[in-house]
Amino acid sequence: MTIGSEVQTKSWWVQLGNTNLVVPRLSIGTGTYGWGGSSAQTRLGFRECVRLLMTAYEHGITWIDSADQYGSHPHVRELLKSLDREKVVITTKLTARSKEQARQDIQRFLKELDTDYIDIVLMHCLVDANWAVTMRPVMDALSEAKERGHVKAVGVSCHSLSALKAAATHPWVDVILARLNYDGMHMDGRPNEVLPVLETAIHNGKGVYAMKVIGQGGLGRDPERAIRFVFESGIPAATIGMVSEAEVKQNVAIARRLFPET
Repeated sequence: MTIGSEVQTKSWWVQLGNTNLVVPRLSIGTGTYGWGGSSAQTRLGFRECVRLLMTAYEHGITWIDSADQYGSHPHVRELLKSLDREKVVITTKLTARSKEQARQDIQRFLKELDTDYIDIVLMHCLVDANWAVTMRPVMDALSEAKERGHVKAVGVSCHSLSALKAAATHPWVDVILARLNYDGMHMDGRPNEVLPVLETAIHNGKGVYAMKVIGQGGLGRDPERAIRFVFESGIPAATIGMVSEAEVKQNVAIARRLFPET
């Protein structure tokens, strides 16, 4: 199954849905086996994690996927000290369940990252099909932040097929982070169930990018097959939780064979 014609261009850079964000095809994830303020990336040690992010940047991965629950904001902040902020795209995620908590979280994130704006803020790990009702206070806080220029795009990180289906058609959603790989490992459904939903999302102008591309490491025996599957299915971009320079170089090389233009 191939989704859309726009994502079949050979450029390394792609506009993320109807947002004004132009991103590289690959984002580096900072949340492998991550929750509660820690992840495989942050457990490398502060300097080593920052060095990893810089390595990714130097290889063309100028998009960092972070989250409050990963504990990676300080590492991203350190990276930004030596880079042009405008040349880095930052995603983060919140788990707030009230408007006031979401407001507080966004302000805290801005301070932790030492930035005037965050490119993408997602509501993290949604599983409820009715999230557009239950999460309305948080959505309102994110919309306010977007209006004030503190956030450029808003959306959802989905962890159930029903939540994903709701996101694919909801007008509030700018960006969707969805689990996808050829094996169905750690996914919300089988690939043939998830891909039509993502096709709908892309048709509706959502900026879609994939996670669990390597099946949380379970498909690491053949990363080329895993990465090619996502992109050849027509998904515009993907985040992969890389933990070494070798993984960065390997995954960039695979993606560059698909998208050689700079």
